[in-house]
Amino acid sequence: MSIYDIPVRALDGSPASLGDHRDQAMLIVNVASRCGLTPQYAGLEALHERYAARGFTVVGMPCNQFGGQEPGTGDDIAEFCSTTYGVTFPMLEKADVNGDDRHPLYEVLTTNADADGEAGDIQWNFEKFLVAPGGDVVARFRPRTEPESDEVVAAIEGVLPR
Repeated sequence: MSIYDIPVRALDGSPASLGDHRDQAMLIVNVASRCGLTPQYAGLEALHERYAARGFTVVGMPCNQFGGQEPGTGDDIAEFCSTTYGVTFPMLEKADVNGDDRHPLYEVLTTNADADGEAGDIQWNFEKFLVAPGGDVVARFRPRTEPESDEVVAAIEGVLPR
């Protein structure tokens, strides 16, 4: 199954589609508003702005599974992201990324290994998956890897369509 075929919803609950980004590179990230890693939103937004014209987008999926660090509603999350970090990249509806209720998108993403060859459950908020145009997951970065780190930037630049 292609990630583009997996049903997703926008943060406001309306239907959305990753297929809208089929010709772009995407960095899909599980996010949270009350986490020690929350300042990564700034780096994610900077990447989104830096590479958007070259066919790249960040896609955030809020998750409350790690320490209850994303307790808010979709409206709460949208307001926080907009006013605190100026987030303009697409945000999906809050969902589980591990366990029995894992979102189908994360059923696919978690089969991909990180640089150490480890696949499986999401470790914490802000785990990042780089998806090349066409839908192949080409890299997985663990939560403490900063969005603007050399390894993430090099991976993004390696799959930009233009």
